[in-house]
Amino acid sequence: MVVMPLLLLVAGSAAVAAAARRTPAPAPLLLVAVGLAVSYVPGVPSYTLDPHVVLPLLLPPLLYTSATDSSYLDLRAQLRPVALLSVGYVLFATFVVGWAAYVIVPGLSLPAALVLGAVVAPPDAVAATAVARRVGLPSRITTILQGESLLNDATAITAYKVALGAATGEGATWAGGIGEFLLAAVGGVGVGLVLMAPLHWLRTHLTEPLLQNTLSLLIPFVAYGVAEQAHASGVLAVVVVALYLGHRAWEVDFATRLQEEAVWKMVAFVLESAVFALIGLQLPIVLKRLGEYEGGSAAWYAVAVFLVVVVARFVWVYPATFVPRLLSARIREREDNPTWRGAMVTSWAGMRGVVSLAIAFAIPSSMPDGPRNLIIFLTFTTVIGTLVVQGVTLPPLIRMLKFPGRNQQAETLAEANAQAQASRAAETRLDELLSDERNALPPPLADRLRMVLERRRNAVWERLGQVNPVTGESVDDTYRRLSREMISAEREVFVRLRDHRYIDDEMLRALLRRLDLEEAAAFREAG
Repeated sequence: MVVMPLLLLVAGSAAVAAAARRTPAPAPLLLVAVGLAVSYVPGVPSYTLDPHVVLPLLLPPLLYTSATDSSYLDLRAQLRPVALLSVGYVLFATFVVGWAAYVIVPGLSLPAALVLGAVVAPPDAVAATAVARRVGLPSRITTILQGESLLNDATAITAYKVALGAATGEGATWAGGIGEFLLAAVGGVGVGLVLMAPLHWLRTHLTEPLLQNTLSLLIPFVAYGVAEQAHASGVLAVVVVALYLGHRAWEVDFATRLQEEAVWKMVAFVLESAVFALIGLQLPIVLKRLGEYEGGSAAWYAVAVFLVVVVARFVWVYPATFVPRLLSARIREREDNPTWRGAMVTSWAGMRGVVSLAIAFAIPSSMPDGPRNLIIFLTFTTVIGTLVVQGVTLPPLIRMLKFPGRNQQAETLAEANAQAQASRAAETRLDELLSDERNALPPPLADRLRMVLERRRNAVWERLGQVNPVTGESVDDTYRRLSREMISAEREVFVRLRDHRYIDDEMLRALLRRLDLEEAAAFREAG
């Protein structure tokens, strides 16, 4: 049965990812390592990475959740460096890696080598996001890496199709490839622009949070599918729609936002965990298909391609970071001065992931078995090499470079000022409403509304206060702890009353939900 292996994959990968949170090792690396080990255990089912499943079913939701968490305004501010990486670097890496493979591997044609270059060219959205969350990169670098990983798949897939056509004798030309890329890019953006407003209108006009969240789960697949049917870039369509919906998320009601955040966190956790576990589980399949290239020569090819991939990113990133500033006074005026440390991290944070493997496994059988199997093997070793070597060393590299930390006090002051302005506006609106006799409230209830505003306004300022000399807690930590203790006491009473049949389970659930919302509010106010 297919169901049991799938359940084992999801449950096992989730367990490993949860365990990784208690270790210094990044979750992607631990998942890949465990997947490699488990793949050799007798009796373990064979997990085949089907590109017809991975690309249309896994890539859209992963791109969607990453894009909705990104900032449209930040990405727009960093559009030039993002474009240089997501388009310029991918094409550069395709040609450099392809040419190197053509020179290094005897008998490998140039078109087949360029197929390999296109497959391993794009850093992966999942890998970049997972590592960026863990190591706490500076915001500008994180924005650039996330923007690159969101958009570079479209470039790589188009370059792959052109190179594949040449390798299989289908008569594709690079001039035609440029036209195909432009059509895919313009079409993907166009589909996203057409879909984003109607989808947002649906989200804001559906009155049931469950329906709204069902729509939310369908959106990435709809955008991807419509674009692919139009022979446009499904990747770009998903990203455009997700950026717009994330930017306008404040217009959706609070219940939908609360549910949606929880749902997408769960979806992203399960998919990311399963994706990295799948990478490790592919090793036996890859080795079985290696054929004529197995042995020491294959190992040498793997090391050489990995080194070319790593070096090529440095060769592109440093000039792309500093040369435009030297040539354009406008760039010098509008953008902050980049540092060599930022370029170093951007160069080193080029992990490859499951998208490269999915594209490699999608190479049709019309390509000769030898080159096809070698491309899959070299893709696999490059993905593993970048995840292990760069993923392990990236956190200590960032610590060694001593990036300036975030100014927590300045951020808290900005938050407090924003909250003060919002509270004043709310207070003014409350006075206007209470002056109307149709909104008359007893004084205790009106005072309660004002107390809520006062508490919200003061909560941020209190974070700047001193720590408790007895417990060492900050003010917000103490507030959070006491709130939870009070709510826990109430919760125990409700459960005891249910057990004694004074209230039924339906009433218990309603009361517990109210406490859950209060606890969430207390946590947010204090945190």
